Amino acid sequence: MKLVLLSGGSGKRLWPLSNDSRSKQFLKVLESPEGVSESMVQRVWRQLGDNQLSHSSFIATGRAQVEMIQSQVGQNTRIIVEPERRDTFPAIALTATYLYSIAGVSPDEVIAILPVDPYVEDAFFATVAQLEHTLQESEGKLALIGVVPSYPSEKYGYIIPKNDATQGSTGYREVSHFQEKPDREQAERLIERNALWNCGVFAFKLSYLLDILAAKGLPLNYEEMQKQYASLEKISFDYEVVEKEKDIVVLPYDGFWKDLGTWNTLTEEMSHQQVGRGVVTEDCVNTSLINELDIPVAIIGTNDLIVAASPDGILVTNKAESPRIKEVLKAHDQRPMYEERRWGQYRVVDYVKYDEGNEVLTKRIRVRKGKNISYQLHFKRSEIWTIISGEAEIILNEKLHKVKAGDVVRIPEGTKHSILAVTDVDLIEVQTGSELVEEDIVRFCMDWNEISRHQFIS
Repeated sequence: MKLVLLSGGSGKRLWPLSNDSRSKQFLKVLESPEGVSESMVQRVWRQLGDNQLSHSSFIATGRAQVEMIQSQVGQNTRIIVEPERRDTFPAIALTATYLYSIAGVSPDEVIAILPVDPYVEDAFFATVAQLEHTLQESEGKLALIGVVPSYPSEKYGYIIPKNDATQGSTGYREVSHFQEKPDREQAERLIERNALWNCGVFAFKLSYLLDILAAKGLPLNYEEMQKQYASLEKISFDYEVVEKEKDIVVLPYDGFWKDLGTWNTLTEEMSHQQVGRGVVTEDCVNTSLINELDIPVAIIGTNDLIVAASPDGILVTNKAESPRIKEVLKAHDQRPMYEERRWGQYRVVDYVKYDEGNEVLTKRIRVRKGKNISYQLHFKRSEIWTIISGEAEIILNEKLHKVKAGDVVRIPEGTKHSILAVTDVDLIEVQTGSELVEEDIVRFCMDWNEISRHQFIS
């Protein structure tokens, strides 16, 4: 069985720490068994490893999240890249063509799809591992995992089984129908019928989805599907496939499961009331501070409050009202002010656009020891790098230079450049140009060994 973790999200529900590049699954606000801060994706990947499942796992994501995943999970993680966001059916369709035409997965292989950020016990992944046997034993087209509800939630969709009787060695049930987020009274009635929470985990044989794509006239080749990706309808896999399929079974999971999709649910699972600089006085009850800024935040005598601060903004909200942030920010649009990359991270310190159209952007950048940025150039901006700490090697137009703290490097428009951190390196980058966008970049190569072969070549 192959596992595919879907990593998406617009970054709005956990603003200001999350943004279009750093969605909720990348926020390092949880704690590992060793007491180290970790993100949701790091937690899930660790659990997959503990259950001997990571070797057969892939992550499907958009271009904007690739380097964040590599930074947090590892350079060798197998990533399936979506050209753009188009909901879960296009993402899973693209994944199927990749597994079939690139990874060489047999059409008879079982594919399990799950979110990249479930907050669960290890026992959940033992249930995931049972999906393959459940699908084969039941001869169903789809096998789902349903969470046994612990209360009548209005936040989740429900899976309603045909009857109470379990079947097969794994105890699966046949599915009658689905119910989208009900009100409380409906939820109570559904639970009386042994309905289960839909946690977004399901499995199918690869041939099942390939047949659906063929029937729609869609390609089974990954490169061809990428070319047609922008024309695919934005629709969820649930609406396009699951709710149309009659032959579905569900495998109950009676254990801990939680969606940490909002600030109130996330702070319930944080080990500490405070993360980052600041003070939360002892008379604050059920109040959380999460601060990524270098300035302190003081919270005095308040209850049931969340204060979250990052370069992207500051949020102050009552915990119960925190899910409204996505609605409040619906019209809010700005570039991400903090990003993690495969080589390190950067934070936007200042941005100015002058009346005449010229823009100036200042970043503080950390390049980790042994890492490098790609060999690249820009057409619409020049850059000045001031090395704050550490030692590095820089290649400018095929010439190698060694730099250290205090050195200043000027990179005019059209200059090929790259940096390798000999030690951890901090630098200030000042960009000046007519249009300062991440898309203004031409990459020649990524690996430093390949980059270094460009030295002194005219």
